[in-house]
Amino acid sequence: MADAALRLKSLVEPLLGVPLPLRIRAWDGSQAGPPGAPTLVVRNRRAVRRLLWKPGELGLARAWVAGDLDVEGDLYTALDSISGLVWERDEDARGVVQSLRDPEVRAAVRGLVALAGPPLPPAPPREEVRRPRGHLHTKRTDKRAISHHYDVGNDFYEIVLGPSMVYSCAYWPAPEADGGTLETAQRDKLELISRKLDLAPGRRLLDVGCGWGSMAIHAAREHGVSVVGITLSQEQAAYARKRVADEGLTDRVEIRVQDYRDVADGLYDAISSVGMAEHVGAERYLEYADVLHRLLKPGGRLLNHQIARRPERAGSTHSVDEFIDSYVFPDGELAPLGTTVTQLERAGFEVRDVEAIREHYALTLRRWVTNLEGEWARAVRLAGAGRARVWRLYMAASALAFEHNRIGVNQVLAIRTPESGVSGLPLRSRTWN
Repeated sequence: MADAALRLKSLVEPLLGVPLPLRIRAWDGSQAGPPGAPTLVVRNRRAVRRLLWKPGELGLARAWVAGDLDVEGDLYTALDSISGLVWERDEDARGVVQSLRDPEVRAAVRGLVALAGPPLPPAPPREEVRRPRGHLHTKRTDKRAISHHYDVGNDFYEIVLGPSMVYSCAYWPAPEADGGTLETAQRDKLELISRKLDLAPGRRLLDVGCGWGSMAIHAAREHGVSVVGITLSQEQAAYARKRVADEGLTDRVEIRVQDYRDVADGLYDAISSVGMAEHVGAERYLEYADVLHRLLKPGGRLLNHQIARRPERAGSTHSVDEFIDSYVFPDGELAPLGTTVTQLERAGFEVRDVEAIREHYALTLRRWVTNLEGEWARAVRLAGAGRARVWRLYMAASALAFEHNRIGVNQVLAIRTPESGVSGLPLRSRTWN
């Protein structure tokens, strides 16, 4: 008799403490759960073993990446339902021990162990980062972490990002972005940064974490500046150099494979750092700010575009997102906005403007997910099924995190103000609706 789904539902609900919000379809074809809800497809018993050996986010992620778990129906609704049960649970080891004292919980765990079969833990999917021991955020470890994320294949990123090849949040004209395209919104973001930096012919721009060259090309083509773009990704650099050559901009744009700590040819009139500072790390952030301050001319401007997490509540500590750290951005760290501003000021910058564009990233991520799903078969051929599944999950989950204000993204405009105190900024730099 096919009853695995009903058994899973009855065993999982005592552990969650609430009715399961999703429908389940198990490996034997059985189904259970609320009709009309998205369906969690449990393809095999191995999925259950993964969750038993690593309960919570990482176990779910391993099962998803390996293809042991899937979702039929709206992925965003499913993730929203799961997030309140798994991603937002703040349960330490003592809390787990306490819950196991409940006879119903112990019985549920024993039932899942019996249902899962042989207890050996499945090996993690090959897409999971294997870290050697050592210090974080050295030049060598940063290069390895960047390669893991960005050297997935330029063809794969073309599918996800579209023609703009910009891997940071776009700048949309309205919440629904009626009639707007991703490419137009990305162009508007690059132009917004260019205006904030006051780019003009004859000036020099350093683009830190230049990606596939989009900001460097836009700045040189539209504003006549000379640009040095730096990245740690060999694949990005090769792609960006070809784009620069195709645009006829080799006399104005240089793309380097270089760590920001090794840049020694300042002074620059402006620096853009878009989606790069998340890789710097808390221990290195003041050094990062010091380096950029040193590379700017007095009066020069920095535009730091960076994802931020919410501050911790009093008495709690920050925990790294296990899925993101293991599969997406190894060693990446998010800081609260206030921490970032403080570190920039400690380095000597005068922070003049902060623009929060959280909703813009949610809209961008949903477009990227649509792009990926629209060419799913080709994406799998290019990057492998596991990697494609990683990107779909992380982008969809991140869209929800931005929508629900669990994380944000901010453009911080800072100046290396000269001793005269003259900032060079207009008295009214922004117009409000």
